[in-house]
Amino acid sequence: MNWFGRWRRARILERHAIPVWDFDAALARLPILQRLDASERARLHEAASLFIHDKTFSAAGGAEVDSVIRLAIALQACLLTLNLGEDSYRGWSEIILYPDEFLRAREEVDEAGVVHHTRDILAGESWHGGPLVLSLADVETSGQADGVNVVLHEFAHKLDMLNGDANGFPPLHRGMDSSAWARDFSTAYADLCSRVDAGEDTAIDPYATADPAEFFAVLTEVFFETPALLDTEYPTVYRQLQQFYRQHPLHPRREDA
Repeated sequence: MNWFGRWRRARILERHAIPVWDFDAALARLPILQRLDASERARLHEAASLFIHDKTFSAAGGAEVDSVIRLAIALQACLLTLNLGEDSYRGWSEIILYPDEFLRAREEVDEAGVVHHTRDILAGESWHGGPLVLSLADVETSGQADGVNVVLHEFAHKLDMLNGDANGFPPLHRGMDSSAWARDFSTAYADLCSRVDAGEDTAIDPYATADPAEFFAVLTEVFFETPALLDTEYPTVYRQLQQFYRQHPLHPRREDA
């Protein structure tokens, strides 16, 4: 970061830092953040303050967006990037919130050239180079360490899109083995697909079998929400995500405990 970037960052934190009491109250409402130690919480406080300053939160469909919701989204979004670069969410600026699940019209052309029009009901959506859309009702139930988290899911898509369209293969860090990533994710994806196709009631949301991009996003949810489940079901994927996010939620450090 150049001198201007450092100056701008310091100025934002000086003028727009999240009040400590609001930050502490938000942490208390989000069980997935309880594992963070004092140093991590301090960095999360800064990251979330910068995030809220730099992103626009827009209401749609009659949603009411307040500071509590903005903070809940920012904290969980910045949990993903806590040990990544501060520019991980570059290239877009807006978060749109609907009061509940919303409809999206979609047009697809099949191999025969026939155009199909569908309407999907969504809790969230990430657009490449564009806004991120969330259901307010689903945001309010995220972060409870139950394995389901629309905020983590959609922001994982944004990280996946840093090197193009979401495909379950985000840009890896120096030292990570891309062939090992592809092998471990492909093997786990094929296994979950076969189990779901066989009618098994899987502990991992079967929506993960929709495509590799959704598999990456759903397993990111599981990694942070219920890490022991992911380590039990797909330990090689757990280790890949541990390297990618540079976090180990199964073994939290609580230096201040």
